[in-house]
Formats: sequence, structure tokens, C-alpha cells
Amino acid sequence: MYLWIKAFHIMAVVTWFAGLFYLPRLFVYHAMSEDQTSRDRFKIMERKLYRGIMTPSMVIAVGLGIWMLMLAPQWLQQGWLHAKLTLVILLIVYHFICGAQLKRFASDNNSRSHVFYRWFNEAPVLVLVGAVLLVVLKPF
Repeated sequence: MYLWIKAFHIMAVVTWFAGLFYLPRLFVYHAMSEDQTSRDRFKIMERKLYRGIMTPSMVIAVGLGIWMLMLAPQWLQQGWLHAKLTLVILLIVYHFICGAQLKRFASDNNSRSHVFYRWFNEAPVLVLVGAVLLVVLKPF
């Protein structure tokens, strides 16, 4: 059973990260858009991505992760897992920051440039690298 849960956890994480990579990219283009038709289109795309894909994927990934920990609580004794869970918490915070940005765009209150969003888009990459290295190498 554990391996089935793990497989679906990985699928949810991949889907979540796809959204975490794509939504800030949409913010880049939204911040650069100059006509109302484009802005309206981006609002729809961002909302559907966040609510329809990213948030359900996050909930499933976290839920399955908790389920795996309940089946194998000995992992909580490992330092690498504490570091990984810290990265997961940071990723959840990033997810909700994306949601706040989405609301700013939806109400036409974005004050940040496309350059900001290009840098903002790099944060989940760092978390992904750290999480994968921790899970695979289990360095401590």
C-alpha cells in the first residue's frame, strides 16, 4: 500500500510543481500585457490554474505525504526529513503568496513589474532541487 501512496504522492507533487512554475510565468506575461482583452484572458487562465490544478494538487500531495508518515513514522526520526518538511512548508507559503498575487491581478491592483515575476518564478526551482536532493541522498 505504501508504494501506491508514494506513487500518487509523486504524481501530485509533479502536477503541483508544474503549476508553481507556470503561474508566475503567466504573471510575467500578465504584467507585460497592455490591452484589456489580454489581461482578462490572463485572469481566467491564472484562476483556473490556481483553483483547478495547483490547489487540488497541493492538497493531495500534502495529504498523501501525511498518510505516508502515518504508515512509516520512523522517518520522522531522520534529520533530512525535517529539512524537507521545512521546504514543503515554504512551498505552501509560496503557493498562498501566488494566490494573493492572483487576487491582485484579478482586481487590477498589480504594482509589480514583469522583472519581479521573472525572479519570483525561480523560488520553486530552488525548493525542488533541495527537496529532491534531500529525499534521494538522505544526507543526515
